[in-house]
Amino acid sequence: MEYGFSILMAAFSAALLLYAGLMALLKDYKMIPLRARVSVKPKNEKKYMTQLAKVIALVAISPALSALAGLWNPLAGMIVLILAAIFFIWLGTKLMRDVE
Repeated sequence: MEYGFSILMAAFSAALLLYAGLMALLKDYKMIPLRARVSVKPKNEKKYMTQLAKVIALVAISPALSALAGLWNPLAGMIVLILAAIFFIWLGTKLMRDVE
């Protein structure tokens, strides 16, 4: 498969976007895995879920960009994945600071 990397990254990005969309739509705090839920006790759960959905959608851009770069060269796709993930996770931490 010549475009296997790109297809896999596009599917992963779509799954993350679907999860973020469901989180934003339902705003159910129990959608977070139990291991992560134990360590976070937000005051306003609905606002927390909305911000977390934004961060997950933002991080989902990373594999999408990687899929596009992987069409050209899989090695370039991996490099884009790593660099974009670092950048978007850093940006996500800035977005989550305002949530209590």
